[in-house]
Amino acid sequence: MGYSTDLADKQREMIEPVFRSNKGRYLVKHPGRDLTNAVLYPVKTGCRWRLLPKDFPPHDTVWSFYRRAVKSGKREKQWMFW
Repeated sequence: MGYSTDLADKQREMIEPVFRSNKGRYLVKHPGRDLTNAVLYPVKTGCRWRLLPKDFPPHDTVWSFYRRAVKSGKREKQWMFW
C-alpha cells in the first residue's frame, strides 16, 4: 500500500548511494525502501512512531533505522529529498 509520504522512484534513486553498504547486507530483514518510507510517515505527518500503520516494518525497527541515520550523518545527506 502506498502513502502520499512515500518517496517517488526518482527520489529513491538519488538517495540510494547514501544507504549502499555491504555491512550487514545478509542480515537485512526489511528493504531500505520500506524503512525509508516508514521513517517519512511520522516525520511528515507528525504521528507517533508507535502508531505507524501495520504495513510498515515494526516501529522499533524503523526508529532504530532513523536513529542510526541521524548518528551517522546520513540523514543530513538525504535531507533535501525528505
